[in-house]
Amino acid sequence: MDKILVLAATGKTGRRVASRLRAQGRRVRSASRSSEVRFDWTDPDTWERAVDGAQAAYVVAPDDPGPIKPFVDLAVTSGVRRLVLLSGRGLEHAAPDFAQGMAAAEQAVRGSGAEWTILRPNQFNQNFDEDLWHAPLRSGRLALPIGETPEPFIDVDDVAATATAALTHDGHAGRLYELSGPESLTFGETVATMAQAAGRPIDFVELTPEAYRAELLAEGAPEEVADALNAMFALHRAGHTTEPTDDVRQVLGRPPATFEDYAVRTAASGTWSL
Repeated sequence: MDKILVLAATGKTGRRVASRLRAQGRRVRSASRSSEVRFDWTDPDTWERAVDGAQAAYVVAPDDPGPIKPFVDLAVTSGVRRLVLLSGRGLEHAAPDFAQGMAAAEQAVRGSGAEWTILRPNQFNQNFDEDLWHAPLRSGRLALPIGETPEPFIDVDDVAATATAALTHDGHAGRLYELSGPESLTFGETVATMAQAAGRPIDFVELTPEAYRAELLAEGAPEEVADALNAMFALHRAGHTTEPTDDVRQVLGRPPATFEDYAVRTAASGTWSL
């Protein structure tokens, strides 16, 4: 049975992809800076062991575009025949200095000579409980520069299921899938849904981009992180990622999970409780 390399194997999507593949009885090589198979984009000496013997790979690009093409070239030379890349929805509308790693990765896999599939999801539901906005929600206040622009948030489990299908089944080569949830919600609506599920008040506050940047810096975020998040919200405010797509259903034969289902399930774990 073919061996499948999963990069970023401890991340939101990577660990779920690896788990799904193992549940199917697939041979999986999980690789990250903290996995048994160490992989570091900044250390090319770690690449060869990661790709050795793999026939397919799930790739999550780094922010730095520099190492991506050399890695993809090495992977294909080493025998990787199928590449599934995690990118981001609306990338073609992004500012030139935003998401350069994703853009370089898309170009690299398209020109690799291997079968490639690109996944461009909307914002993850799990951004609300696993990292970005978890702490603000627990504090009772999420403040962002997004206004009333809606977003069809997607559950990471649906992204992982789509990636697993593309890694293990034919028919996805040369496809770009824009992955979204089934409905568009504003951030204010998502916060209200999570607050109701958690049984406690949580406020959504609208900020200007300048005020948002100032708050991030005051919290200790590096300037490049603050600038990247502001660029991300500028992309979303432009309205390029607001409409739901049918791509999850096309690949999986079922609709994506709703945000309400995610909120109820996640609130039951106590993650947004005081």
